[in-house]
Amino acid sequence: MRNFLPPRSALLLVLLASVAVAKEREAESRSFYLSESPRDVARPVYVAGEMVTVLRFQQPCTAAGTKMLGWEGRFEPVTCAGKRVLIEPLQDLKPEDRFLLLVTLADGKELPFTVTAHEGRFDHQVNVFLDLESPDAARRRLADAYVRERTLEEENERLRKEQASTSHAYASLLASGEVNNTPFRRESKWRVELGGAVVDIYIYSARKVQKAAVLFHVTNNQLDVPWKLKEVQLSAMLSRQSFDEPVRTGEKKEFALRMSRDEIQRGESGDIAVVADKSAFTSKDGPVHLVLELFRQDGLQQAVVLLDHRIVEEKGTR
Repeated sequence: MRNFLPPRSALLLVLLASVAVAKEREAESRSFYLSESPRDVARPVYVAGEMVTVLRFQQPCTAAGTKMLGWEGRFEPVTCAGKRVLIEPLQDLKPEDRFLLLVTLADGKELPFTVTAHEGRFDHQVNVFLDLESPDAARRRLADAYVRERTLEEENERLRKEQASTSHAYASLLASGEVNNTPFRRESKWRVELGGAVVDIYIYSARKVQKAAVLFHVTNNQLDVPWKLKEVQLSAMLSRQSFDEPVRTGEKKEFALRMSRDEIQRGESGDIAVVADKSAFTSKDGPVHLVLELFRQDGLQQAVVLLDHRIVEEKGTR
């Protein structure tokens, strides 16, 4: 069985698994329409360390009536500035952290919010509407409806493409343990133990259909919380570079992804299958190697795989 990675790379793949936590979070803007729900419901506001989250109201707030419980040492003082309330944590919160924020408006209305964290994103601005008949609220609701419609259309198009994709079909078979029903042949296997989880990594090739696949068999050995996938990234690296020092080009590549389960409890295992075709190994400058990275929910880089472009070439083309 030929290994399509340089001799030292198998060990390097294990060493490249990093304990670094990805800090990038996506900022987003949301809207609350409080007349549609009881006023005493504390809506969640998601924040990130050293980033300012703005709550925007239809009328001014009162500084004396705006306060957050237990903020000392965790936040800058909450600021009431006209129709806006500013929140800035000194550092990242954990999703299980909860702080009660009470905002009192000029007409005496008291609005509760729960300040917490969310994996992967935070609120840059939250628009709070009590009067749905106002022009501002009507425009915002129309804009929100347009975004929801566009998102639904994009999701439907993505699902349609996946249903017609052989790569997604193969990924589904691999994740369900039916490798014998695919054209893939195993090229190599190794194990990574990191952060309370064990990951067995299998690399497959299918040269006749010019596809490559990686199967991650994840076992939650010691984590008290379920193991969950945050994201998988597939990017190009320069083919002329040594695998000892991979250099990414920054170009993201498309792939098919399937999972056998959404979360893995302690003592249990699950499979994550990734399939890429030959087009992922090409660029305008010629063939490229690929870097496949697996991140779990807390941001830990659980495993890294380096794929040589020759793994998808048919025999006799090298």
